[in-house]
Amino acid sequence: MESISTTEQFKNIINSEQPVIIKFEAGWCPDCKAMDMWIDPIMEEYNNYQWYSVNRDELEDVAADNDVMGIPSLLVFENNHKIAHLHSANAKSPEQVETFLAETFNK
Repeated sequence: MESISTTEQFKNIINSEQPVIIKFEAGWCPDCKAMDMWIDPIMEEYNNYQWYSVNRDELEDVAADNDVMGIPSLLVFENNHKIAHLHSANAKSPEQVETFLAETFNK
């Protein structure tokens, strides 16, 4: 998962014609670390999409602009529009993430 380190880089990435999946996280977040332990098979299943991560503490403006109130959160963007948002309360298990992605991409 490639890290996004600037607001400009974030804006360029979400302008993609293909959907992109962005995980908002922070180094101090235990739920983010837990997600890291089980996300790889899900990323492999959805490997036709680009995956990125944003440290919400480093890009607070990006997190605020996209209504990221808790972490980890998964957001999907296409053509500069947020098309889906899995809020942190619903991103605690592989099953929740798989259901979100399946519904988002109609799998």
